[in-house]
Amino acid sequence: MKKKALIFGVTGQDGAYLSKFLLKKNYIVHGVKRRSSSFNTSRLDDIYKDPISTKTNFILHFGDMTDTQSVNNLINKINPDEIYNLAAQSHVKVSFEIPEYTSNADALGSLRILEAIVNSKKKIKFYQAGTSEMYGKVMERPQTEKTPFYPRSPYGVAKLYSHWMTVNYREAYGVFACNGILFNHESPLRGETFVTKKIIKALCKIKFKKQEKLYLGNIYSKRDWGHAEDYVEAMWKMLQLKTPDDFVICSGKQYSIKQFINLVSLQLNFPIKWKGKGINEKGYDKNNKCIIEINKKYFRPSEVDSLIGSYKKAKKILKWSPRHNIKSLIKDMINYELKHIDNVNKKI
Repeated sequence: MKKKALIFGVTGQDGAYLSKFLLKKNYIVHGVKRRSSSFNTSRLDDIYKDPISTKTNFILHFGDMTDTQSVNNLINKINPDEIYNLAAQSHVKVSFEIPEYTSNADALGSLRILEAIVNSKKKIKFYQAGTSEMYGKVMERPQTEKTPFYPRSPYGVAKLYSHWMTVNYREAYGVFACNGILFNHESPLRGETFVTKKIIKALCKIKFKKQEKLYLGNIYSKRDWGHAEDYVEAMWKMLQLKTPDDFVICSGKQYSIKQFINLVSLQLNFPIKWKGKGINEKGYDKNNKCIIEINKKYFRPSEVDSLIGSYKKAKKILKWSPRHNIKSLIKDMINYELKHIDNVNKKI
C-alpha cells in the first residue's frame, strides 16, 4: 500500500521540491494551500492535475495553519502516514512588520498539528521545518544541534517555539517528531523577495538592459547557502529513521552577500567593480555605470551577521550530504532567470 504524505505549505519552494521527491518515491501526496483570490500553484504546474477529472497521486486541499479546526479536519480526513510542516510566514524582515501573524502561523501552527496528531491516536510521523535563524546572535562556529539558540527576529523566535514544542511532544507523548534545522537553501523556485533570487533576477535583467539598478541592505551578512532540492531529501530521510531526532542541514560553507553577488557576476560574465564604504558602497559595471546601491530600508532592526552550520550528524546518521555547491546552485538559478527574460534565450 502506498504511503500518504500531507504537506502544509505545499505551494512554496520546499513544498514543490518535496512533492516531486515523494511522488518519485511512490507516495500519495496531499498538499495544503490557503484559499485566496489567485490560484498560487505555479511551482506545482508540472505535477498538478484536477483530481475531479483525473486520477492522481497529488491532491491539493484548502486549509489554514491559523485555524485549528481546519488543521484537525485535514489530518482526520486524510489520515496521513507522514506530515511535513513547511508552512510559514518565512520572510525575516517582514516578520518585524507582522509579528503577531508570524507567531500565529509559524509558532502556533505547529502546535495545532502536534495536538491533532496526539488527539488522532494514530502513528503519524511529523517533520517540523526549523531554521538557522534560531541561532541568530551565534554562540559558536560552526553551529550544530547542540549550539545554544539566540534568535534575533520574530520569525526566529516563532520557529524556536515550534522547535521546542516538537521536542516536547516527542518526549511527553511519544510522537515521532523531528526538527530539521535548515540553513539557507535556494533554487530557481525561490520567492522573489529573498536576497539570492533578488540578486540573480536583477543582475540578469541589468545585463540585458531590462532593469536599471539593484538596491540591497547589508551586503556583509554571511550565510550558509545550499540547494532546496538537496534539503528536501534530508527531510524525508529523517522520517525514515527508527528513532526521531533533530538534525542540522547545511552546506558547511559560508559566503557574504557581496561574495554571492561577485560569484553571480562571474558566471554571467558581467564584471562588477565596487567603490565606496558602508552605506555609500556601490557596484559599477564595466562602463562605470552604477548598478548596485545600498539602501537603509533593507536593513533589519536587528541583524544576524554570520551563519555557518555543520552537517556532521546528518552525514553520519542520515547518510546525507549536499550534492550541489554554491556555483552549481547559482548556475541553476541563472539559467532559470534567463529563460524567463523577454526576448532573451541564453544559457550559461
